[in-house]
Amino acid sequence: MREIVKKLRKLPGHLQYRILLFVDALQASSLHGAPGKDLLQFAGTISQGDLDLMRTAIEAGCEQIPTSEW
Repeated sequence: MREIVKKLRKLPGHLQYRILLFVDALQASSLHGAPGKDLLQFAGTISQGDLDLMRTAIEAGCEQIPTSEW
């Protein structure tokens, strides 16, 4: 930790600021999501009809290659 601070102090302010933004982004990314055990309470709450609709939409959208972007 001391080595990081030592090196940071040698950087110009604009680079220190970029590192601050990077660290903020890392912290924010670690805050997203929930452990699977916390989601078990929702198991079985989506109807079979809705699951079938989702499956159909995913299969329809995932089986295509967008050649216009190439």
